[in-house]
Amino acid sequence: MTRLTMRHALLASVLTIGVAGPAAAQNLTIAIGGSPTSLDPHFYNASPNISLTQHLFDRLVEQDATARLRPMLAESWRAIEPTVWEFKLRPGVKWHDGRDFTADDVAFTLERVPTVRNSPGSFAGLIRAITRVEVVDPLTLRFHTAAPHPLLPTELASIQIISRHAGTGAETEQYNAGTAAVGTGPYRLSAYRSGDRTEFTRNDAYWGGAQPWARVSYRFVANDAARTAALLAGDVDLIDQVPSSDLARLRRDQRVSLHEIQGLRLIYLMPNYNRVEDPLFVTDNDGRPLARNPFHDVRVRRAMSIAIDRQALADRVMEGTAKPTGQWLPPGSFSYNPDVPVPAHDPDGARRLLADAGFPQGFRITLHAPNDRYPNDARTAQAVAQMWTRIGVRTEVQTLPWSTYAARNSRQEFNMRMGGWGSVTGEASYMLVNIFGTYDREARRGAANSSRYSNPALDALTARAAATLDDTQREAMLREAVKIVTVDDVAMLPLFQLVNFWATRRGVTYEARMDERTTAMGARPAN
Repeated sequence: MTRLTMRHALLASVLTIGVAGPAAAQNLTIAIGGSPTSLDPHFYNASPNISLTQHLFDRLVEQDATARLRPMLAESWRAIEPTVWEFKLRPGVKWHDGRDFTADDVAFTLERVPTVRNSPGSFAGLIRAITRVEVVDPLTLRFHTAAPHPLLPTELASIQIISRHAGTGAETEQYNAGTAAVGTGPYRLSAYRSGDRTEFTRNDAYWGGAQPWARVSYRFVANDAARTAALLAGDVDLIDQVPSSDLARLRRDQRVSLHEIQGLRLIYLMPNYNRVEDPLFVTDNDGRPLARNPFHDVRVRRAMSIAIDRQALADRVMEGTAKPTGQWLPPGSFSYNPDVPVPAHDPDGARRLLADAGFPQGFRITLHAPNDRYPNDARTAQAVAQMWTRIGVRTEVQTLPWSTYAARNSRQEFNMRMGGWGSVTGEASYMLVNIFGTYDREARRGAANSSRYSNPALDALTARAAATLDDTQREAMLREAVKIVTVDDVAMLPLFQLVNFWATRRGVTYEARMDERTTAMGARPAN
């Protein structure tokens, strides 16, 4: 029996069972498709980790489902000088162990963020502008910056606040063990089993009011068919990354509801810029290693880009759940550049570019991708490989579980690889700083730049934009930076932007989010 036939048989069988009625009162079970790798809220700037740890830890500033800022642990904030932001904290907030939350905990958090060991993707870039944290009193902080930085409140919306008393000396292992996982959030930790599930209990003393769910079981289910089957069988109440092949069926099923929104996540391909000589995973057509990395030639990168039929990927692989793109933000976003089009599919032009670059017969490469992180990630990689093979770049695909892939990617072990990035700030600088910024640990730039791309002129333009208070001027600079990355340098190969989907059983509703976070806080009992 083929995998597809088995999938249809599995879905057919659970349809005969039917979706169970309302779950046990006030309990919620969630099945997610992305694999969280830690309970340490500063270990890895990746959506599955952030979604998981937000149950335990709050932020100073919250972003709602459409990325608009809302007060959270901070009641208010304002720039009292061009280079000083003052934040007033919410009084009466308690940690899970009953101690008071104060400004000192925020100062401790910001000290720790750039120091987390073995982080495959640091949050340090989000606090790069802060030169000094001034604790004015227990409920007042002032953040000093070297230059005006209008995006500071937006960037702080991604930093989860930890306590000094529980976090002093604690490493990632202590958070995973639960001993340091003391937050101010709406849930408390009951159990954590890496690669399987996390159990939460409601924090009845939560400053924002008690959540409707007394217990939450947050499960990792990588297999698409298994997630859908679990929902239809009534084993779970909510799933994310709804398989595109199941959408039509689920839309017709009155026992479940779908919740969707245009997302902020880009799926892209990016070569390695770290190794100029003796490149990994690239050879001539006879299997002999190449002396130099062909991807350091912009003509090769441009050829690989226009060899991709992005519309075909969106229509056939993603089945209408993605939109082709030539940049990393959707239309209408701040700093979206209308002059950067979706690259036209031009295989003949790609062959000419390869010949001009000295590869008239092409070469051989390996494309690496995760197989359990993004919707249809492995299928997308296979489809791209076929397109590249047609222009003479014979492409083998190797896919890996996310936990393994992420660790190897952070060590620059791939030459051409698939990535995904959600611009949760809703503007271009988040990716410019973290993915395209020249890697510099001291400057807190390039924290997720696993490809080690570097363009000093782009870094300077990004810095000027970040320090520009006038929105019109800043947007013009960011649009120019978008063009440099995507059109001039072809530093990466954008494929498509995801449309985010969740499915819930009858009796539960979910607020779809542009940042694709999946949390119990977004779920509510249906009226």
